[in-house]
Amino acid sequence: MKQLIVLSALVVLLASCGSNDKKVAAPDATTNGTAAVDAENLTTVQWLDSSQNFGKVVDGEKVIITFHFKNTGTKPLIISNVQASCGCTVPAKPEEPIAPGAEGKITAEFNSEGRVGKAIKNLTVQANTKEGIATLFFEGEVLPKK
Repeated sequence: MKQLIVLSALVVLLASCGSNDKKVAAPDATTNGTAAVDAENLTTVQWLDSSQNFGKVVDGEKVIITFHFKNTGTKPLIISNVQASCGCTVPAKPEEPIAPGAEGKITAEFNSEGRVGKAIKNLTVQANTKEGIATLFFEGEVLPKK
C-alpha cells in the first residue's frame, strides 16, 4: 500500500512537470523567496533620494519620509513589496504599475515614541528590476520630551 502511494505521488509530480509556456523564474536569494518575474518584464529604476535625514524630532512625534524614484526602463515598474526594518515604521507603496519614464514615491511613517537617541532605519523594496531588491535609508535624532 505504501508503495502505491509513493508511486501515485511520483506520477502526479511528473505529470505536473509538463510543458509550461509561462516564463517564471524559480525563487532565489535575489527575490528573497518570492517568485521572480520573467526577464522580458524587467525594468530599471533611478532612486532620486535613497537616503534621507529627517533632522530632530521630540519623542512621540510621527515623521513622514518620502522617497522619490523614476522608472528609467522600457517596461512598467511594479513595486511588489516594501518592508520596514522595525515596527516603528509603516511604509506605503504605489498600488499601480509606474509607466516607463514616469515618477513615483514610497512613503514611510516613523513613530518616534520611546526611541530617544539616534534613529537609523531602512526599507527593503522589492520590484521587477534586475537587482530585485533596493534598500532605502533614513535617519534622524529623537530628543527626549521636556
